[in-house]
Parts: sequence; C-alpha cells; structure tokens
Amino acid sequence: MASGAPSDASPTTSSAPTVFYEKLYKLVVVGDSGVGKTNIINRFCRGKFVHEEKSTIGVEFATKILDMDDGRRVKAQIWDTAGQERYRAITSAYYRGSLGALLVFSITDRESFKNVPRWLKELRDHTGPELVVILVGTKADLTAGRVVTRDEALALKFPYFEVSAKSGDNVTEAVTRLVKDVHAIHHSRSGTGTSPGGKVRVHIQDPHAASASRSRCC
Repeated sequence: MASGAPSDASPTTSSAPTVFYEKLYKLVVVGDSGVGKTNIINRFCRGKFVHEEKSTIGVEFATKILDMDDGRRVKAQIWDTAGQERYRAITSAYYRGSLGALLVFSITDRESFKNVPRWLKELRDHTGPELVVILVGTKADLTAGRVVTRDEALALKFPYFEVSAKSGDNVTEAVTRLVKDVHAIHHSRSGTGTSPGGKVRVHIQDPHAASASRSRCC
C-alpha cells in the first residue's frame, strides 16, 4: 500500500501472480457521486462494466501494471473515492500521497461539471505540488443527453478526455495518459513514487465564468 494512506481502506486485489515493477504511483479518482468513477476503474483494471453500480462507501482501490515507453514497469494504484458529502472528511484523507488525479464529471449532468472547481480545491488542499490532473467527461455514449460541451471542458485548461465506461471508449487512453504524465515527473526518483502532503498548484476556473466569457466573444 502506498505510504501516507490510512490502513482501513478496502483493497481490491487480484489472484494473479506477483509481477515485478519498479515504481508504485498512487492515483485518485474524484468527482460527484453517480458520474461513473467506479466503472472507469472497473473498465481499466478489470475490463468490465457494471450497469447497476452501487455508490462507493468510503474508499477502495485497484491496481494495474503498465509498461512505460522508456521500458520501465510501474504499478498504478488507483483509489476510488465516494462523492457524497457525508464521506468528504473520510475520503479527503486518502488524497495525501497521490501523484495524479482523474477529475470526473458526466457530460449528461451539468451540476457535476459545476462542481469541478470544488473538487480541484480539495485536491489542492490535500496533495503535493506536482499533482497531475486529467479532466474526464463520462457517459460519452449518451450523446442525446449531453448538457456540457467539449469546448466548456477544454476551457478549464486541463488535458481532457471524453470516455464511455460502458463501451470502453477512451478509458484506457485517459488513465494511461495520467500514468505516463506522472511517470515523466517521478521516474528518476527513488522510492515508491508517492509524495508527502502539501499544496497543489492547479488552475481553477469557474465553469460559469468560462461560459460567460465565450458568450461575450460570440
């Protein structure tokens, strides 16, 4: 388990034989409840999609071994956090030591997009200065229900992927991009690859302000 993580989490383990790896990178998946965080992890780590996924209670994690472009083998330890307000005090403790984050909203749920700045602030308050953030819009297969445009998401100035955990589209690409970006920063350092707590420098832009700015330019 990554250093700095409380010991009462519920790990999701595999029965596969132990595989050698050189680095362990702790990553977190954050966002509102119901946007599909757990299914992103299930699709990436286990290749499956659960249609009636129950809300995560507290935190869980899953792992996957990846081969980097430089030939190094790393383990991604991906923490799935509950999005409900009542678990906020518990889940925020698990951000510490994280090197990367998937910040998730649903393209069919505008409220989840409006809450992106709040989740960014939580990450800033509980992680280190080199945290890598990838913005992810889920449920890309539900195009008829889209209420958040791609341009609105891109205006937040983070690498952005629209994914469908149901079909698998772009899930591997999004998570692999996060791992590779983290690896680019930390591959030459000793230890597990986890970092101490601190402040993260992330640009937080209000989605409302971005929308208003575009409307003035039209």
